[in-house]
Amino acid sequence: MFALTFLGTSASVPSAERNHPALLLEAAGTRMLIDCGEGTQRQLLRSGAGFRRLDRILLTHGHLDHVLGIPGLFSTMGLRQTSDVMTIHGGPETLDIVIRMLAGLWGAGRAPIALEFVPLSEGQVVNAGDFSIDCFPVRHRDTDSFGFSFQSPARRHLLSDRLSALGVPDGPMRGELAAGRPIVVEGGRTIDPEDVLGPPSGGKKLVVIGDTETTEGLSEQVAAADLLVIEATFLHRDARTARDYGHLTAAEAARFAAANSVRQLVLTHLSGRYEDDEILAEAARIFPSVRIAADLDRITV
Repeated sequence: MFALTFLGTSASVPSAERNHPALLLEAAGTRMLIDCGEGTQRQLLRSGAGFRRLDRILLTHGHLDHVLGIPGLFSTMGLRQTSDVMTIHGGPETLDIVIRMLAGLWGAGRAPIALEFVPLSEGQVVNAGDFSIDCFPVRHRDTDSFGFSFQSPARRHLLSDRLSALGVPDGPMRGELAAGRPIVVEGGRTIDPEDVLGPPSGGKKLVVIGDTETTEGLSEQVAAADLLVIEATFLHRDARTARDYGHLTAAEAARFAAANSVRQLVLTHLSGRYEDDEILAEAARIFPSVRIAADLDRITV
């Protein structure tokens, strides 16, 4: 299961209701941020999530509204004497921006907490067993931007009726079958895992795309996602302005979700020039399974 907490859902100008972009992802006991806009540390506190076990940041790109919260967060974590190493993933240019920003505050190679910088290139970022993270390039103005795909593997579960019918007792033997190993039951009969395992089920796919000026070339990464989080900074009536600033309209995001069999669409990076109802209505006409993210919303996949 993936759990998302939207810590910031505004476009480049925050509002009284919307903080700069940041998203907390929890999966298999791990916690990480996707982007870290200004004020993210306070949003972590407001959400009740806090800083415990937070040890990874995935950066979509290096524009300041997505990274300015990093120094404040690190300063607070340093005061709390956090011992874990914080790993920061981003495109090479994005990491250079962050490294220079931190050096300007604390000196080259210094920060309040231990850091590891890992440049992104297309492909797998992390394989944690219970889930994996892949990244892929997206186009957003002059940045080295990336989207992220999170997947948990489908698993096969034991069928209780088959276990009973074949006389497999409760206990370690069932554990062996669940692990894919055959067993020998009373009477010398061999039971193979295929005899008692059901079809694969339960795998989930979550895709998060930050700022992007086009969805062209992204279908393979998004296809059949259980949840797609993507920007919708403009409405269709302002499509020309969206092109000028390197962003999508709500209609474009909805068409992209519909064309790629996405189960649920969540729109974020929202501009204060529009009412939420306007954004939702434009997208829902094309893709009904859509919602508008608000700060501190929590969604599970």
